[in-house]
Amino acid sequence: MSERREDIRNVAIIAHVDHGKTTLVDELLKQSGAFRENQEVGVRVMDSNPLERERGITILSKNTAISYNGTKINIIDTPGHADFGGEVERILKMVNGAILLVDAYEGPMPQTRFVLQRALDLRLPVLVVINKIDKPMARPKEVVDDVLELMMDLNASDEQLDCPFLFASSKNGYAKRNLEDPETDMKPLYETILDYIPAPEGSESAPMQLLVSTIDYNEFVGRIGIGKVENGTIRVNQDAVVVNHHDPDKKKRVRITKLYEFNGLQKADVDMARFGDIVAVSGIEDLHVGDTICSPENPEPIPFQKISEPTISMDFMVNDSPLAGTEGKFVTSRHIRDRLFRELNTDVSLRVEETDTPDCFKVSGRGELHLSVLVETMRREGFEFAVSKAEVIFRTDEAGRKLEPMEIAYIDVPDDCTGAVIQKLTQRKGTLNGMSPLATGYTRLEFEIPSRGLIGYRGEFMTDTRGNGILNTEFDGYGEYRGELAYRHQGSLIAFEQGEAVTYGLFQAQNRGTLFIGPGEKVYSGMVIGQSPKSEDIELNVCKTKHLTNTRTSSSDEALKLVPKKLMSLEQCIDFIDNDELLEVTPESLRIRKKILDPTLRKRAGFARKQG
Repeated sequence: MSERREDIRNVAIIAHVDHGKTTLVDELLKQSGAFRENQEVGVRVMDSNPLERERGITILSKNTAISYNGTKINIIDTPGHADFGGEVERILKMVNGAILLVDAYEGPMPQTRFVLQRALDLRLPVLVVINKIDKPMARPKEVVDDVLELMMDLNASDEQLDCPFLFASSKNGYAKRNLEDPETDMKPLYETILDYIPAPEGSESAPMQLLVSTIDYNEFVGRIGIGKVENGTIRVNQDAVVVNHHDPDKKKRVRITKLYEFNGLQKADVDMARFGDIVAVSGIEDLHVGDTICSPENPEPIPFQKISEPTISMDFMVNDSPLAGTEGKFVTSRHIRDRLFRELNTDVSLRVEETDTPDCFKVSGRGELHLSVLVETMRREGFEFAVSKAEVIFRTDEAGRKLEPMEIAYIDVPDDCTGAVIQKLTQRKGTLNGMSPLATGYTRLEFEIPSRGLIGYRGEFMTDTRGNGILNTEFDGYGEYRGELAYRHQGSLIAFEQGEAVTYGLFQAQNRGTLFIGPGEKVYSGMVIGQSPKSEDIELNVCKTKHLTNTRTSSSDEALKLVPKKLMSLEQCIDFIDNDELLEVTPESLRIRKKILDPTLRKRAGFARKQG
């Protein structure tokens, strides 16, 4: 018989990137008394990973719990970026409701649509919080209408449409039911969660079932499975069986050695947990997302949505440039292999495959951001390696047709830039689906475009819109292959010999294009040192010093003026590299290079490609 646990609520916070999810959780923690009076609390405490803090995005979902009037509220902060959508899909299986956060100025954005669709499909009640109402250009009333329109568009049920709307400023620490109400604290939000989000249901007397929704990893205890106890009671030292809905043959006997509950930002050891509790279980090897831990007398797996397949892949390989091993701590194929396979412990949307050569691994993920976050994390840990251009993963259907991943791109651009953006995206095989005016001189464009067409486009987009455009994308399944695509129309400036770049050589080279290096930097033959405005590559000698004679000395010349070099971020480098180039990644440097460093062999390979 089904029972309810009124002393607990499980809720996920879902939103588009940068709409204030993590800041809201901070405030809920502070006002619930999760921190001591004198405890120093940072900003966005939930984004514990340094990369999350720098980029202002949440990459991994986080669990926390607060108490309000004797009720425990388990809150899960989810990523808003579609590249980490695999995280969102799984989290929603753990909760009984969702708080949808929407920016009071921007309104619903592409990822708002993406995460809301998932919540509505699971028939979850949604509590809407219009956040950042303190912004100077906030338009909360219009945003309420936009959210309701979006919910109708996504076929929300009548019960879901009849949801409460709250108005908040997480930064200033208040929420209110009506815009006219005084600005006090978060109490209205706590109360609405208790009133509107249903208590978890289950049966205490039924056999125990716990669905693993996320995996954490710890060097000391190994894999930690996090999930909700669906039925029964789980106890330390209890015998259990691990089964999986998508793998009927899996039946592994295990013993529960450690149980943790979430309390504020801490994990606390517990001896038992009842249905409705969100807990972490450690000590079980080879535990995966989607596994059900259940009692041996009734090993019944809980149905679970399959994790979305990767759409983009990159080759990670041992760095073999002339400067290899000079800056990194971990440089061998064994180091790289172990690190990539370790990443699979926590990132379930990632795939790592060994290739024909022992020095190269094919890594597949949900998008360029997904893979670039991994590259940056490894780089900070002291790894040195090279990566190839991101390529999409093609499929074939039953009729033998080639299919490729497609995206819906939502683009907000200043009115005077729409022509340039439409022209570029059409060249990249995009189809314009819609165009609507926004307030204050902006237009929203909606494109259907192959994922290939967006690789390497973001840099151009920022230039074309003078930094004022917003580009958001959402994966839209596989569609028919749209033909060949030229990624880059400009060639590369390539160093001719190994050495150190000098001012005189760079001064001669800067007339040929845009330089990525400055004086004193180490270069080698085959290294890309800049971008050529022409379509073909140009080789240059930037280590060349002036030939001195008795009558002319170097000091008698006026000082040579160099144009500042173009600084490239990791994403820009990944976007820039072409199919015949690699990006050399070390803890200190990012160097673009040709795959084939020898100029003669490179010319031969280029000639063979044209013939082929």
